[in-house]
Amino acid sequence: MPSALILYSNGVKTMRTIKVLTTLCLTTFAAMSFAEVSVIVHPSNAATVDATAIERIFLGKEKSFSNGAKAVPVNLESSAAEREEFETKVLDKSPAQLKAYWSKLIFTGKGTQPAEASVSEMIELVSSNPNIIGYVPSSAVTDAVKVVHTAK
Repeated sequence: MPSALILYSNGVKTMRTIKVLTTLCLTTFAAMSFAEVSVIVHPSNAATVDATAIERIFLGKEKSFSNGAKAVPVNLESSAAEREEFETKVLDKSPAQLKAYWSKLIFTGKGTQPAEASVSEMIELVSSNPNIIGYVPSSAVTDAVKVVHTAK
């Protein structure tokens, strides 16, 4: 009989542990799904950059900003959670859809995928080159760059 009590006691502890872990996972997921991503350019870039222009630039359909200056898109590293956030909220495509899209363009010689950078590299690249457009978590934005769009 005591072994049955121990088993029941362990079962209760296991259920409590599962509840705590589930709550923790759901809270983390909820926080991640509400992360803001800011699209950034050099502070001197005076071009009008709306959501449509951003999508066209990052899909290789547009090669210049509205003011005629060359536009060079740079993605965050594929391991960055904000990259998927940007792809789904701004480009309206899943990572799998974008992989297929770029594979087709690269195979046919009609496009090259944007370069990749870490968050700190992105801030450095954008702040030093008026032609680069990128995106970072909104919490990483500094005075060295200008936010042109925020995806929530």
